[in-house]
Amino acid sequence: MKDDAARADAAEPGEATGTSPLQRALFDNPPAWTEHWDGMPVFRQADVQVRTGDDRRAFLLMLGEAPGRVKSIWFPQVDYQKQSERGAAATVVEPGRFPIYVISKGRWEQTLTASALQKLGIPYSIVVEPQEADAYRRALPAARVLVLPFSNLGQGSIPARNWVWEHAAAAGAARHWILDDNMDGFYRLHSNVKARVIDANPFVPIEQFALRFTNVALAGMNYEFFADRRAAQPPFILNTRIYSCILVNHELPYRWRGRYNEDTDLSLRALKAGWCTVLFNAWLCKKMPTMSMRGGNMDELYQGTGRLTMAESLREQHPDVVKTTIK
Repeated sequence: MKDDAARADAAEPGEATGTSPLQRALFDNPPAWTEHWDGMPVFRQADVQVRTGDDRRAFLLMLGEAPGRVKSIWFPQVDYQKQSERGAAATVVEPGRFPIYVISKGRWEQTLTASALQKLGIPYSIVVEPQEADAYRRALPAARVLVLPFSNLGQGSIPARNWVWEHAAAAGAARHWILDDNMDGFYRLHSNVKARVIDANPFVPIEQFALRFTNVALAGMNYEFFADRRAAQPPFILNTRIYSCILVNHELPYRWRGRYNEDTDLSLRALKAGWCTVLFNAWLCKKMPTMSMRGGNMDELYQGTGRLTMAESLREQHPDVVKTTIK
């Protein structure tokens, strides 16, 4: 079984004459992920880095460039890829199969995730505490605001996450998406380019892929800054952590727990129980760096020694695979 990328780049057995070694190698030895990528959108991602100083100098000389003049070069030349296109016109895209929830606190003035979804015309609900409901209704369409039946419990996002799980299940959904509120858009990685998604629903192909299997507990998008567009990598990674942009399978016999590291904890519990997780590189979320925005966990959990406390909490939950160090 081969995906569209393999079909596009590889010659058929009787048509190998004139193809490049790379094309023939791809046909003879397709990447392991192609077995499961059949029918998905085309994906290519090559390693385009020249890794050593000698290689770089030789390569630049071959291209007629002065080795001391530049540290890097694209060949063929690639135009600068603008990461932000906030001025793009709003659109309406294919709706997804499962409900999307954005949990938020103290960020009605910076509704990044909700605004990104709204720009794409993707339905969502933003889940907030009662004391902030009016502020969020002024910032976003009131119909999108779901109000929690509790407030200021001092347990981070855990109560809200479990409330969302029950809300989605009560509505008859077999899965639900739960998103952090600090994601400034979504990206498609392909052919060494990260293109901001402006006219498609990036959640749909992930849903379709997850539904092919009965043992996918969690699926989601990798962070945009973790996926190097210059390096070869697969469209998805199996059995790793799923953070911030998560499709949750309701057959998973767990709920969110504790106060810290809930994404890591749930991923580990699912994997230890024999479930699978799927982290996508083909679609990415532009998560803002931790502690770069006020509100959310920044105000409730990360102050003082909060980061060390979080690490220790995870070690206590999973001492077989977690250790803490100070660097």
